[in-house]
Amino acid sequence: MEKLFPILLVLVGLVGIIIFGVICYFLGLYVRALVSRAPISMFALIGMKLRQVPPRLIVDARIRLIKAGLQLSVDMLEAHYLAGGNVINVVQGLIAADKAGISLNFQKAAAIDLAGRDVFDAVRTSVIPKVIDCPDPSKSVSGAMLDAVAKDGIRLLVKARVTVRTNLERLVGGAGEETIIARVGQGIVSAIGSSTTYKDVLENPDHISRKVLNSGLDSQTAFEIVSIDIADISVAGINNAANVGALLETERAEADKKMRQAEAEGRRATAVAREQEMRALVQEMQARVVEAQAEVPKAIAQAFRDGNLGVMDYYRLQNIQSDTDMRKFIAGGPEDKTTK
Repeated sequence: MEKLFPILLVLVGLVGIIIFGVICYFLGLYVRALVSRAPISMFALIGMKLRQVPPRLIVDARIRLIKAGLQLSVDMLEAHYLAGGNVINVVQGLIAADKAGISLNFQKAAAIDLAGRDVFDAVRTSVIPKVIDCPDPSKSVSGAMLDAVAKDGIRLLVKARVTVRTNLERLVGGAGEETIIARVGQGIVSAIGSSTTYKDVLENPDHISRKVLNSGLDSQTAFEIVSIDIADISVAGINNAANVGALLETERAEADKKMRQAEAEGRRATAVAREQEMRALVQEMQARVVEAQAEVPKAIAQAFRDGNLGVMDYYRLQNIQSDTDMRKFIAGGPEDKTTK
């Protein structure tokens, strides 16, 4: 018995040292929680350590909640940590939501956090709307803009800014910023494509933003669209080969020019053909005159045979004809060659 006494004494000393070390390790956290009016028992702190839960993290989170006027059990904080959640981020989100008057319970905040969303940022965005560039400059080349074409074929370059507010009710399972940017871009391109002319878009860009805003683009997303503003809009350069509108206008003008030239050439050809027809008609009429004049001698001969014309009558007719030709010659008129 005397030999076992020193061994028992050493074991008791070791146990005492271990207990003293454990108490010293958790004493600071225990006192800190106690003076912050967020008491946590020593056994609870030891249990956290055994469950591989950082006691300091849980103590800090509970103190923040108590100081903000919120009550949350230690078990719920531990459970969220063990589930892989960010306890501090959830606590900050709950405090921010409470101060902003937004209804948000721990279950909803924990679900949002476990879904991979930033709870604190979501609450902050719900209070202070966030501005998103469309298209996203981080995923496109510098100075990238939306490319749209109006009905008249003119190509427009557009850049928009979308102001969104987080919808906490749809944050879990709702689409993110990429969907908002894609939908807004599609809506702007569609709205410009339905415009009769690019001038309408340049004169009233707010008409495009209102039309897109009223399309319900934030459906099934984690955000609520507050406004859509056209930050920049311009017509693509004339020298740009991709400017379909300018090329169409040039080709249309060239086609109109060729059509008018063809019409003028057709009218000229018609006039020339008509002139040739009139000349042929004149020649035909002259031939008929010559043909009619050729019947005169025949008529005179027939008159001689019928006894209706005498020799003296014929000579008088010849004298009259000669006298007429002389008068025409003196007057400078054309000589009647048909009588010769």
